Amino acid sequence: MDVKAIDVDKFKNHPVFVCIYGDQNEDQAPWVRRNILKTTLCPDSTHLRIYFDKHFFFAVPLSSKVDMSDHAWTAYDETARLHYAIKKEVKAHV
Repeated sequence: MDVKAIDVDKFKNHPVFVCIYGDQNEDQAPWVRRNILKTTLCPDSTHLRIYFDKHFFFAVPLSSKVDMSDHAWTAYDETARLHYAIKKEVKAHV
């Protein structure tokens, strides 16, 4: 499956954790808590922009391969060898 805005839109307006990381055995940035504000195509229609506010976003190539579940979405860009990951914040039940 390729990148589609409708798949990411289900994570909008909910607390999520996001991370961009390389292949295995590479350093990984920490997961960061964010809210997804909106998704749009970039001007040349090659990437999906995932906005966290009016200015900050990350852009995922539309050709990336996607793995998805109810609680997580990950796109893998083979050219850059990067994973773009979003996962819902899970509330602990007490």
